[in-house]
Amino acid sequence: MSKTEFWKEMDDVRAAMLGIGSARHVPMSPYPVEDDQAIWFITAQGTDLVKALEKGETESSLIVTGNGDMHARVEGASSLVQDRAKLEELWNPVASSWFDGIDDPDIRLIKFDPDFAEVWATKNALGFAIQIAKSKLTDEKPDMGDHFEVRF
Repeated sequence: MSKTEFWKEMDDVRAAMLGIGSARHVPMSPYPVEDDQAIWFITAQGTDLVKALEKGETESSLIVTGNGDMHARVEGASSLVQDRAKLEELWNPVASSWFDGIDDPDIRLIKFDPDFAEVWATKNALGFAIQIAKSKLTDEKPDMGDHFEVRF
């Protein structure tokens, strides 16, 4: 998988688990922007992720599973970014459900810059079922897709 394919697959991800420093992994809506080579998150002041960043912790990991045909562990660094134009670009109905509008003073943007991704590209549900059935008929292990690494 190339970096471009990684970004294309990330476009289909609606939820992933983000962990930063000592802050545990929590479900977040990722907003991948290939041109930025970053994955953005809209969160709130006072969350454990924001507190970790405010303490200077930047080492981060993103766990993607059960989204489309890609499962991944992505490692990198996160930062808090104040960028009204980026917030306006990312703003959407999901984000608006959590805040009192785009001008809510509690909104924080997290920018996740990936360094490395370990990716499992799996078969879709139908392909998975076919591989399992085939393995039962042939006594061969099912082909569950590809496993590879991407460096950014």
